[in-house]
Amino acid sequence: MKEDKYFDIEKRTEIRETARKLRRQFLRYQEAELVYSMTHRKLLEIAGKAGAIYRINNTVLINRDIFNEYLEQFREPSTLGEEPEE
Repeated sequence: MKEDKYFDIEKRTEIRETARKLRRQFLRYQEAELVYSMTHRKLLEIAGKAGAIYRINNTVLINRDIFNEYLEQFREPSTLGEEPEE
């Protein structure tokens, strides 16, 4: 049936993986501000520290892979399930 294809887990996984591959690796500042919910100034600062900025003529792009890798160093471990200290 046609409906069975919608619920096929393998097909859904394949589509999800294809979408990930197609996501854009480079973002302009305006797009990155929306994706990362940061102000222009903060984004510029962090992307510069990460070495994720590419300048081509008057266009500035941010490499998402480099930027994301840099952001990972600021991740805090989960505190769920830990008992509070007395």
